[in-house]
Amino acid sequence: MPTFGKEERLCSRKVISHLIKNGTTFFNHPFTVKWIEIPLPQNFPIQMLTAVPKRNFKKAVDRNRIKRLTKEAYRTQKDFLLDGLDKKNKALALMLIYSGKKIMSQQETTLKLNIILRQLSKII
Repeated sequence: MPTFGKEERLCSRKVISHLIKNGTTFFNHPFTVKWIEIPLPQNFPIQMLTAVPKRNFKKAVDRNRIKRLTKEAYRTQKDFLLDGLDKKNKALALMLIYSGKKIMSQQETTLKLNIILRQLSKII
């Protein structure tokens, strides 16, 4: 059963600021994806962060719902990306920024995230 534990969450301020400054970006509506390769001695090959701007969603309830939907979709779709990183012996820091104006359903979010993760695996 796939999980999304503490070791998979991107928490380091140093890595986050490095990701924002130097990360590679691409856009697939409604997500902006920033990623950067990080040194390999991490506990897990991918560390992920989800962000939802307050400018688009004023209520914290809405921002938290989008984050939950995104994390759940990532949790269920991450396996093939992990396999590719293990083969290439790489590690990533990944940031998903939700830039849509309305909340998508779980099925739409899963579909979009599947497309994004496949696109990311081709780039890497």
